[in-house]
Amino acid sequence: MLAALAGAVVLAGLPTAQAAPPPTTYLVGRGISDVTGPAAENGMMGYSKFDQKTTGIHQRQRSRAFITVDQATGKRVAYVNADLGMIFRAVQEGVLGKLKSRYGDLYTQQNVLLSATHTHAGPGGYSHNLAYNLAILGFQKQTFDATVDGIVESVVKAHDDLKPGTISIGRGELTNASVNRSRVAFEQNPASDKAQFPNAIDPAMTVLRFKQGAQDVGAISWFATHNTSMTNTNTLISVDNKGYAAYQWEHDQKGVRYLDNRPGFVAAFPNTNAGDMSPNLNLRPGSGPTEDEFENTRIIGERQNTKANEIFAGPQTPVSGGIDYRMRFVDMSAVTVDGRYTTDGQSRRTCPGVVGASTLAGSIEDGPGLPLFSEGMVNPIAALLEPLDVEVPQWVKDCQYPKTTAVPTGLVEATPNVLPLQVVKLGQFHLIAVPAEVTVVSGLRLRRTVAAELGVPLENVLIQGYANDYSQYVTTPEEYDKQQYEGGSTLFGRDTLPAYQQEFAKLAQSLRSGSALTQGATPTKPLPAELNLQTGVVFDDKGLLQSFGQVLTEPAAAYGRGQTVTTKFVTGHPKNNLRRNGTYLEVQRETAGQWKRIADDGDWSTRYHWARVGVANSEATITWTIPANAPPGRYRIVHHGDWKSGWTGEITPFTGASRAFTVN
Repeated sequence: MLAALAGAVVLAGLPTAQAAPPPTTYLVGRGISDVTGPAAENGMMGYSKFDQKTTGIHQRQRSRAFITVDQATGKRVAYVNADLGMIFRAVQEGVLGKLKSRYGDLYTQQNVLLSATHTHAGPGGYSHNLAYNLAILGFQKQTFDATVDGIVESVVKAHDDLKPGTISIGRGELTNASVNRSRVAFEQNPASDKAQFPNAIDPAMTVLRFKQGAQDVGAISWFATHNTSMTNTNTLISVDNKGYAAYQWEHDQKGVRYLDNRPGFVAAFPNTNAGDMSPNLNLRPGSGPTEDEFENTRIIGERQNTKANEIFAGPQTPVSGGIDYRMRFVDMSAVTVDGRYTTDGQSRRTCPGVVGASTLAGSIEDGPGLPLFSEGMVNPIAALLEPLDVEVPQWVKDCQYPKTTAVPTGLVEATPNVLPLQVVKLGQFHLIAVPAEVTVVSGLRLRRTVAAELGVPLENVLIQGYANDYSQYVTTPEEYDKQQYEGGSTLFGRDTLPAYQQEFAKLAQSLRSGSALTQGATPTKPLPAELNLQTGVVFDDKGLLQSFGQVLTEPAAAYGRGQTVTTKFVTGHPKNNLRRNGTYLEVQRETAGQWKRIADDGDWSTRYHWARVGVANSEATITWTIPANAPPGRYRIVHHGDWKSGWTGEITPFTGASRAFTVN
């Protein structure tokens, strides 16, 4: 596979990789923080299901940051990958605003790259675009603040951690963690493109290894697969397969304990061109390799982690050279595309964002959508869904052909038209930061375009998807014609990809020549940006003879390894206190007469379930599946919560503990 890519580089007239130069000593720093939003009664981001609301935590969401500084020039890049569904411009602006107040002009739109793993199992409502808040019932300030604050904290930690160090690149292939969920569209591409992906997947994994002196401090491992092992029936906050891969490397292998708040190994698992890549290997939600979504999450995550570790420990190429970047805003709804980039050699243009009928069908392999809609659907009945009686001009319909307009989101600013496009250079390695989900062939074409402009080998140019903002999908024009889910979700029409190729080529030209670029179009904030229809916590109540933190169900007296401990408590609403960088639960072991925490709500082995009982009462059910390596001894389950007074509105913390039990 890699040999085929190298061959394609030669055929394209691009330079092949040369002997590795000596490594450059940069300043490198890493940081991690908690971005977990409300664990109860908050709509979830990703599947657009109105009834999918959070009811607890499986694993906490983290933001992982890496900062690299070129000591020769002082230029720096802050790279962030967070366990989120998407990055929205609202988040980008919120993060940059807080960084500016702290560091001045040190971190800006130009040199900060924010990206998401694309988990579909986190709280939503942190966009300013109505389409992405609709199923969540509006903008959720708690979620937004948790997201922005956690990202900023991770960057601050990385900044404070800066020390002289080196970076190296390793590469490999992973073939059993993804499948093409849109094969019918993929097959429409030319044979020369399909030849690069014999199994219709992108198996490439690229790993950056970060050292401070002789100490390994972190890794970024890019691989294309959707972070959708957890299905649209799940309501526990989960970081899904990519988050588990990171947790396994950090927690299980490197001994990181997140609540200890000390520097440790940071392992990010970002996405690349994953638009048509699914982790559900049987092409059904929650199916493949097993029929259990939690087990699938673990297996697909473990496969990514295992391969990343193999690459990390294998042959490496030193990263050497300067740091640079280019970013500008482009109105993707109004790009005139030169014939050099179109499929027929004729000049074309993009159009305002439109959601197609097939978008409403959802991806049947990962998350089915509305009934009566199907992928590939071209049916005028979908026009009945046009909101607010907005008249869609005929030229827009013609431009979007063969897509049937379901919702003209771009005309009412429900989805963004003006988007940030960014290219980042770390030595010989380049990232194309795309504010969308890019299919594998779209990613290949975009990489070829940028590599040719930069005059670098194709392997040194990578797509970073879900970056800086979000505008759904990017398919090739040929894939677009089939109007599968991804094509229906390619907002700006058939020539969306050619437009991206043209505009990213401009950034690459500027980067190579050292010339300046204008900032581009000016993004605006939609009018109903922070509309919220979701009610908050009014007050918490309990039974007449109950107290908050009281144990309702005690654990058994003894358990064996592999068994699950279950304990239930009287609790308050989790929205009273998100307990970011904290926990709602602890598993404690008695050691030398003292209780020591050995697990919390960020761990794979625990689950925190919240349920409303009646009008204002609620219960917390905490489970712990005892690991195979748990030492024998006495244990207990502790619950931390907060309750809100209906009289004063005051929020009061509480703690409850179960009776002790033994693990044999």
